[in-house]
Amino acid sequence: MILNVEHLSHGFGDRAIFDDVSFRLLKGEHIGLIGANGEGKSTFLNIVTGKLMPDEGKVEWAKNVRIGYLDQHAVLEKGMTIRDVLKSAFAYLFALEERSNILCGKMAEADENELSAMMDEFGNIQDLLDAHDFYNIDSKIEEVAKALGLNDIGLERDVTELSGGQRTKILLAKLLLEKPDILLLDEPTNYLDIEHIHWLQRYLQEYDNAFILISHDIPFLNSVVNLIYHMENQELNRYVGDYDKFQEVYAVKKAQLEAAYERQQQEIKDLKDFVARNKARVSTRNMAMSRQKKLDKMNIIELTKEKPKPEFHFKEARAAGKTIFHAENLVIGYDEPLSKPINLIMERGEKLVFTGANGIGKTTLLKSILGITPPISGRVILGDYLYTGYFEQEMSGMKNNTCIDEIWKEFPSYTQYEVRSALAKCGLTTKHIESQVRVLSGGEQAKVRLCKLINVETNILLLDEPTNHLDVDAKEELKRALKAYKGSILLICHEPDFYEDWATKVIDCSHWSTRI
Repeated sequence: MILNVEHLSHGFGDRAIFDDVSFRLLKGEHIGLIGANGEGKSTFLNIVTGKLMPDEGKVEWAKNVRIGYLDQHAVLEKGMTIRDVLKSAFAYLFALEERSNILCGKMAEADENELSAMMDEFGNIQDLLDAHDFYNIDSKIEEVAKALGLNDIGLERDVTELSGGQRTKILLAKLLLEKPDILLLDEPTNYLDIEHIHWLQRYLQEYDNAFILISHDIPFLNSVVNLIYHMENQELNRYVGDYDKFQEVYAVKKAQLEAAYERQQQEIKDLKDFVARNKARVSTRNMAMSRQKKLDKMNIIELTKEKPKPEFHFKEARAAGKTIFHAENLVIGYDEPLSKPINLIMERGEKLVFTGANGIGKTTLLKSILGITPPISGRVILGDYLYTGYFEQEMSGMKNNTCIDEIWKEFPSYTQYEVRSALAKCGLTTKHIESQVRVLSGGEQAKVRLCKLINVETNILLLDEPTNHLDVDAKEELKRALKAYKGSILLICHEPDFYEDWATKVIDCSHWSTRI
């Protein structure tokens, strides 16, 4: 056994997240950890890695287990290059090498006894270095860097200059180089493009050690896991098989529980009726008492509360002019060009998708079209009567606000009731609505931002990776809403499943990127 978790309970304020949860992880198990946004998946990983202390329960790891954790929110330090970060995966081996160099220096002056002990230690270190293929580290780094597209960025680049997606990729590469006994992956595909998702998929399929994967990307999940742990209503339940198998079993279990609940409710009603009719009469009082006892002892079946399903209905403004925008010889970038000259026209009613690797400038192009980031050269001519709605990849601004404040700030004329019902429609519960934005999960924060977007009248939507962090229900509903939207859409996305059946055109941005 690698990990054993017993009787875990935890909550934030008055919001319970786990209640008496147990979990075990065995060697070689490939686990998918699933559940709706805000059910506590990332919190669970934070507890088992020791970042968070649980309110109750114990977490036991096997001795000498090496854990690798890919966190949604990891921080990289300024001044480190990509190569430095990747090399840090082997820090313990470099420390051993340094120790062996020190030993070499000391051997010249050592007496016979010391020399013998030093030779033994030196030999052990060399064996360890050989066993871990220490002298081939550079080629290993090159191999993983190539597979995840880091060579295109340049291994000497400072890590703080990079996009969120590029940073995730570097942390993932470092993790894979460490080859830990257990990998903990929190939504690793969020910032990866198709080609690198396929590479990670193959890597995990062949991975000998155990891993726990949090992901809302169902095709990806299905292809790499053999066990599902489902987190719902403060419980964690285990299902053997992939996500599709889990759905099958879960549906049957739910139907059985509902049937048992109906039967029990009928029985309770009958017993209560009998007791009410017969407890006053002397001849039947004993029978009534025994039925009352049966009622008192009954284990009442409770149905899990249905989670509020989000509903997204975009408010639509009057129609835009015939042309949405026209990019003429547009070169985007900051200090240096990210693109060759781009010539692109978008007509009213088109639903365009931008694809291509991270860091080639898709977000910068979106911002240049919107006029947020000035181009290096060329120009964007915007059409007439545009009412734009923009969904950024990450949440900016104050996270200390509550969700209610966040929406009120955007729509000051709304009543308290209107603010609350707008948030509830997006799938947030009362407890979430009253919480500060910063304590919400990535998916819940995305729902708050979608709430702002759908309540503004628009005729062109610019969406930068809107599916990141969203759970399965929210993703399905967003897809339905975008299909139904009469305006124009410009979308950046790495999930073909999401856009394939409604996009009018898919544009691979690598054709004009200077980064490829």
